[in-house]
Amino acid sequence: MTVGAVLAAAGLLFAASAQLADTSGGRDAQDLATLADAEARRVTELASRAEDLDAEVRALDRQVAADVPRTDPALAARQGVAAGTLPVTGPGLTVSLDDAPPSSWSISGATADDLVVHQQDLQDVINALWAGGAEAMTLQGERVTATSAFRCSGNILLLHGKVFSPPYVVTVVGDPDQLEAALDRSEGVQTYRDYVSLMNLGWAVQRHDAVELPAYSAGSGLRHAQVPDGTDVFS
Repeated sequence: MTVGAVLAAAGLLFAASAQLADTSGGRDAQDLATLADAEARRVTELASRAEDLDAEVRALDRQVAADVPRTDPALAARQGVAAGTLPVTGPGLTVSLDDAPPSSWSISGATADDLVVHQQDLQDVINALWAGGAEAMTLQGERVTATSAFRCSGNILLLHGKVFSPPYVVTVVGDPDQLEAALDRSEGVQTYRDYVSLMNLGWAVQRHDAVELPAYSAGSGLRHAQVPDGTDVFS
């Protein structure tokens, strides 16, 4: 082989090697130092962005704390009393109603209905006490709330899924003078008291300087109401 041919072959090899080594347009970088510098700059930029976002979140939290209306603590307490979720302590009354004793059967003209406490009797007492300014109430030790409902069947009382027998005891927190005056004004209560005189039904009113009524605790109860599907609430 001549010297010229050898030089020509060597030139071709060098050119091919250079082309194989040129990966500047390839997918993988071969300059590790440059790659490390680029990634370090990217991490710095992301860290700075994260700090900016964190500062923005803190600013929004402060804005929410300042702008969103909060329930007044006194109002929240009153709502808790009305809903029965808070215990209540204060002056008040206890009213007790009871069936007549067996001896009342000997009274001329007495019937079975005359000798027992009826649902209406309890309702008259309870309504009179609410009208007299009762702040909170229990019936048979059960806190009475807006969703409470009781029913008398015979001489038993059904309340909050429980069964009670007489005497029936209603305790309220409120001004004792106003509460007693409200009982005296109630026509229904007066009718019951007439039967107290005629048939010896039980009736007692006790004043309290301080009485504590527990919070409502009769099970899961009502958590929320939901409009049935298909109901047009704006009609």
